[in-house]
Amino acid sequence: MGSFLFQMWRLFVLGFVSFFSLTCAAQKIEQSKPHHGKDGFRNIYIEDDARFFDFLKWRWNRLGKDIPGPEDYDFPLAKNDPAFLRSNNEKVTLTWIGHATVLLQLKGKNILTDPHFSERASPLQWAGPKRVVPPGIPLQELPPIHMVVISHDHYDSLDEQTIVKLHQREGGTKTLFLVPLGFKSWFEGLGIKRVIALDWWERHEEADLKVTAVPVQHWSKRGLSPRNKTLWAGWVIQANDFRFFFAGDTGYAPHFKEIGHKLGPFDLSAIPIGAYEPRWFMRNYHINPEEALQIHLDVRSKKSVAIHWGTFMLTDEPLDEPPRRLKQAIRENGRSEEEFLILKHGEIILLN
Repeated sequence: MGSFLFQMWRLFVLGFVSFFSLTCAAQKIEQSKPHHGKDGFRNIYIEDDARFFDFLKWRWNRLGKDIPGPEDYDFPLAKNDPAFLRSNNEKVTLTWIGHATVLLQLKGKNILTDPHFSERASPLQWAGPKRVVPPGIPLQELPPIHMVVISHDHYDSLDEQTIVKLHQREGGTKTLFLVPLGFKSWFEGLGIKRVIALDWWERHEEADLKVTAVPVQHWSKRGLSPRNKTLWAGWVIQANDFRFFFAGDTGYAPHFKEIGHKLGPFDLSAIPIGAYEPRWFMRNYHINPEEALQIHLDVRSKKSVAIHWGTFMLTDEPLDEPPRRLKQAIRENGRSEEEFLILKHGEIILLN
């Protein structure tokens, strides 16, 4: 009996020490990385809350507004040359596919940001925000995709149908998916093995490119999963003579001056300008056009392109308002419209 009690006491002490050590380790991680919480991730500069009743208030107030529908817009597609993109191995190009999806060609590599080619930004293809403009280039006409970066897990940025089609199209081995912490397992559940998850400021090197996850101010939640269990991020893609910044989806925060200081200046940036009204509800997580211009200045970008507008009806502002407000902000700040481009869906730009 004495031996049994001794063993029980020994197990209790060992268990307590192990628990105490793990707790201290968790506290150490949390203190060293302020965006890490006990049960997930958090923003640094704002207090995160679920705001469910604010969401209901927004949706209720929206019922009384005369908001134009998808049929009220006619955004023309740009004429482009997918054959040129498939054969291009030298020139640096950017193509705006739509919403937050851009195709960047750099050092002979084809890179997609937040690829979305489905009809709706929704878990269901018969309900939810419907695409107003077709993808600027159909998925089947894309060049081989070497790399994909994902900013966060919302349905307008992480589309399962598109991810599966890209994976199957490339034979399941060629495309590398770079994601923020927390949802590597989501890709693995789809049978995708070439996935690397990075924390803010972590870097992955692939061929001649350096890819860094950088902090932005947003949130995460997919389906019925808990809020903020996965991380959100922007991405910096560097070659020896070219630097690209993809802001993903974000509210305005001091992160951008830090990014510009640490990794800038940038030759090209893709910055969201839409999905910002009503401001009382959206301001912490979605920038408006004036804030987009400020981010362009903060990160010290030589040239930027406007994304995250004109493709899906997600919020209350008219879909054609963001480019008008951006142009006005550019004029008021004495900048050139060639410095912050507003592209047509499918438009290709070539960069030196």
